[in-house]
Amino acid sequence: MKELFNTSWETVMLISISACGIYLAVIVFTRITGKRSFSKMSSFDFAMTVAVGSIIATTILSSTVKMIEGIAGLAIVYLLQISIAFARRNKTIQNLVDNSPLLLMDGEKIIESNLRKARVTESDLRSKLREANVTELSQIKAVIFETTGDISVLHKKDDAPLDLWIMKDVKRE
Repeated sequence: MKELFNTSWETVMLISISACGIYLAVIVFTRITGKRSFSKMSSFDFAMTVAVGSIIATTILSSTVKMIEGIAGLAIVYLLQISIAFARRNKTIQNLVDNSPLLLMDGEKIIESNLRKARVTESDLRSKLREANVTELSQIKAVIFETTGDISVLHKKDDAPLDLWIMKDVKRE
């Protein structure tokens, strides 16, 4: 128990300096690359967020990783993120990197096979419908499992069809 609180002021100062340095580096890199760095638009964006968090923690808390090494690691991860963001303009690369949105409900019809593919239970689906203020299944135009893991509920406003552009990348079955 005593070891939990036993440290030197030199160690505390080194951790403080590393924390400030790596924090400033994240701010600078994020300002350069844009807010997309921490969005959750795709699985690659999620991986970026996890990698940055890991680098920050390791740099701050590990005595074997120097602050400059952590900053170099951050720079490489940010460069990879920018590179993939540009490469994703190519449809083949985009298909390799990103998941496709998946239609879970078409109107009132639940697509069971897509629920299984997405590993979403009917209970999860009902919860999301309640969150979206659905009180009757007849209010639903479509429910989509997005590439981010979010579930979007499109409501019926009238009998107007869904714009094909909105549904362009959504896998139906």
